[in-house]
Order: sequence, then structure tokens, then C-alpha cells
Amino acid sequence: MRISHKRKVQLKLQKQTPVFAELATKAAPKKVAKAETVKAAPVAKAEEAKKVVKAAAAPAKAASAVALTPKQQQVLDIVVKNAEGLNPKGIGLEAGQEDAKAASWATGALKKLTEEGLVERIQLAGNKVLYKAI
Repeated sequence: MRISHKRKVQLKLQKQTPVFAELATKAAPKKVAKAETVKAAPVAKAEEAKKVVKAAAAPAKAASAVALTPKQQQVLDIVVKNAEGLNPKGIGLEAGQEDAKAASWATGALKKLTEEGLVERIQLAGNKVLYKAI
């Protein structure tokens, strides 16, 4: 194997995706905030620590319950806006996708939303499907 090819492969493996980079930056401030509350006065130390733990635990539960990507959030907004139900192609077209790839663009996000229980999948005759917000 040529050395230049090895270098390219190593560079690709070392690159971080934007999602992982955001997670790393979000995790760092939480650790700093907890460290600062520990340095507080001894009397207020226990009270502040309890407040920080409660405040940190609440967003974590909400985020883990429904962690949606921007694309999934966009698809969910479109489905909620159309109360009578909409097929995947209609969702993709409303999101501004081309006619040829509109249905496939929306399908992945719709699958995740149905697993989370945010969207209901209604099977019609044949291979026709509608999605409605729950």
C-alpha cells in the first residue's frame, strides 16, 4: 500500500463529524459548572449542589426522551401542520425537495418519529401510507 494512501485513510479516520464535536463541547461546560458550585461557601455548598444536580438532570431526561435532528424536527412540524395526514412524498415536497427524491428524503425521519411515538403510520390500500401527528 502506498504511503500517500495510508495518510489519506488516517486523516479520514481522525476527522470528527460535526455531531460528535457538538457533543464534546456540550459535555465540557457541564463539568465546569459542577466544579464551580463545589468551590462555593461551605453553608450554601450543599443547597447549590442540589439545585445544580436537579437542573442538570431535568434537561438530560427531556433530551433523551425526544432527541430529534433538525431534519426530523422539520418533518414533525410539517406532519403536525397537516392534521388530516400526509404521505412521504407530500412531506418531502413541502420541505422543498425535488419531486424525484421527496419521498425517500422524508422516509428516514418518519421511521424515527414513528418509533418515538410522535407520528402515527396509517396503512391504506396497497402500498399507500399516511402519517398523522399523535
